[in-house]
Amino acid sequence: MSQVLEQSIQINATATVVEHCITDLALMHRWLNPVLRCEPVGKVWSTDVGSQSRFIIQIPVIQPTLNTVVVERQPGLVVWGFKGFFQGCDRWECQPISKGTNLLNRFEFDIPNPLISWGFNTFAASWTKADMQAQLQRLKQVAEKLQ
Repeated sequence: MSQVLEQSIQINATATVVEHCITDLALMHRWLNPVLRCEPVGKVWSTDVGSQSRFIIQIPVIQPTLNTVVVERQPGLVVWGFKGFFQGCDRWECQPISKGTNLLNRFEFDIPNPLISWGFNTFAASWTKADMQAQLQRLKQVAEKLQ
């Protein structure tokens, strides 16, 4: 059964600027959780369909890694799919509005391992939701400074 965490935020910047904050790796690292590192699989970072990357949780010793691939890409939309300890997708959609952009982030996933699922739901689900909100606030700050 899929779980969905969905957050949105209004940003006083154009959808093009907001999208750039999501697709530019250097800008992404300005708003991602500091314990997360994203890196391309291969030499070049890209958000074209089929491009691969990995998100690494920088926990000493174990460093859990989530391998991702861009499964959908349109102007204002990037969807990363993943299979690993989580299976699902992370959707980022820029919706132009009269005073900027509404950014929607939808994290939809299954956790096939019952033990990991229990651990996530018991210890990490509320932290993940709060972290998504904090990331959107940081992304808003980055985008509005670029505007």
